[in-house]
Amino acid sequence: MSHGSGPRPATARKSADLSGTIRIPGDKSISHRALMLGGLASGETRITGLLEGADVLATGRAMQAMGAGIRKEADGWVVNGVGNGALLAPEAPLDFGNAGTGCRLTMGLTGVYDFETVFTGDASLSRRPMARVLGPLREMGVQVRAAAGDRLPVTLRGPKTPTPITCRVPVASAQVKSAVLLAGLNAPGITTVIEPIMTRDHTERMLKGFGAALSVETDVSGVRKIRLEGRGKLTGQEIDVPGDPSSAAFPLVAALIVPGSDITITNVLMNPTRTGLVLTLKEMGGEIEVIDSRQVGGEDVADLRVRHSELSGVTVPEERAASMIDEYPALAIAAAFAEGATVMAGLGELRVKESDRLSAVAEGLTLNGVDCEEGAASLVVCGRPGGKGLGSASGAAVKTHLDHRIAMSFLVMGLASEHPVTVDDVSMIATSFPEFTEMMTGLGAKIE
Repeated sequence: MSHGSGPRPATARKSADLSGTIRIPGDKSISHRALMLGGLASGETRITGLLEGADVLATGRAMQAMGAGIRKEADGWVVNGVGNGALLAPEAPLDFGNAGTGCRLTMGLTGVYDFETVFTGDASLSRRPMARVLGPLREMGVQVRAAAGDRLPVTLRGPKTPTPITCRVPVASAQVKSAVLLAGLNAPGITTVIEPIMTRDHTERMLKGFGAALSVETDVSGVRKIRLEGRGKLTGQEIDVPGDPSSAAFPLVAALIVPGSDITITNVLMNPTRTGLVLTLKEMGGEIEVIDSRQVGGEDVADLRVRHSELSGVTVPEERAASMIDEYPALAIAAAFAEGATVMAGLGELRVKESDRLSAVAEGLTLNGVDCEEGAASLVVCGRPGGKGLGSASGAAVKTHLDHRIAMSFLVMGLASEHPVTVDDVSMIATSFPEFTEMMTGLGAKIE
C-alpha cells in the first residue's frame, strides 16, 4: 500500500473491562495462498473469510495481471484460474506494496516461467532481503537482476525448462519453503524441500487440497522432507479462511493485561505450527479457554475465551520461535505487565521483517518505561504488574517504522499503562488488520 498520504499518529489510554465477542479477519498466510493457487488452478475457486487487507489485495492484483479472473461477490471472492503452467506474462511491474509474503511466494510461482517478471514494493519492502528466495530460483535456472544485496526491484526470467532441485532451507522460513514448492509446480520431475525445523504448513496443506502430488515424511529427529511432483493438474476449490492468529494476538494480550476483561475471539486458526503464542501465554498464567475445537477446510479452528490474568515471566523455548515469530511484539507487551523476567531467544528473523522488529520493540519498550535488554537474537523483558509508571507522560511517540505489528502492539500497551502510549503512525495497520481500531474500541479500548 502507499504511505504517501502522511503518517497518522494514535494514542491509547488506560482502559478497563474489555468485553464482547469478536471475529478476527481471515488469516493472512492462508489468504495469500488461496488467491495464488486459486489463480493457478483450473476452474473456479470460491473463498470466504478472505483477509481484505492491502497486502493480500496486492497478491490478488498480481494474479489478475497474469491472467486470473478475481471478483468479489456478496458472500466472498470468486477466482477463475488459468491452469497450472498457463500464467501469462504481466505487462507491467508487479507492485506488492508492503507484502513480503505475497512478493516472495509470487517470485517462486512465476520466476520459473519463460517470460520476464518485474517485482517492486514500497520503501519498507525494498529494504527487505530477497536472497533466500532468489538463491534456489537461480539453481532452477532463473535469471535474476536485482538491486544491491538482492533487494527490490527484482527482475526474473525463467528458463525454457526449469530444473527441479532439492533445497535444504537455511533458516526456519515458511516463505522460502513455499516459494520453492510453488516454483516446483512448473518444473518437470520432483522438487524436494528439506526442512530441519517445521514452519507453518499452509502451503503443503493447500497444495494437497488443490490436487498436487505432494508427500511429507518426517524422520525421527523431526526433519521434514517435502516432495512435489511438478506439472500436475490443480483444480479449483472452496476455501473458508479461518481467523488470523497473528491478528488475534492483539485483543488476546489486551484482555489478559486490562483489569476486568473477558472477551471471546471466534474462529481462530489453531494449526499447531501457529499456536506458540497461546501456549506461551498459558505458561505465563494467562486464562485462555479453547472452546469448540473443530476442523474447517483441513485446518484446526477454535474459539478463545480470554480473561484478565496475573502473568508471570517465563523463558520461551528457542525452538518455539518458528510457531510464533510474528507474535513476539505482542508477547513483549504481555511480558511488560508480568511479574519477573520473560526471556525470548532465537529471534534473528525479527530483524528482517517489515522493520527490524527486535530493535523497534526494544526501543518502544524503553521509551515507555519498560526495563528490557536487546541481544543479537534475543530479548529479555522485566515486567511491572499493573503497569505502574509505564507509558509516556511526555507523549513521546513510538517509532513504528511502517510496521503494522509494532503499531498495534504499542497501542495495546497503552490500554494497561499508567500513562498513555502514542505511536507515530497507524496508516499501515490496513495491510493486515483494517478493522483493528474499530474492533478494539468496540470492546471498550480507549484508542484515539
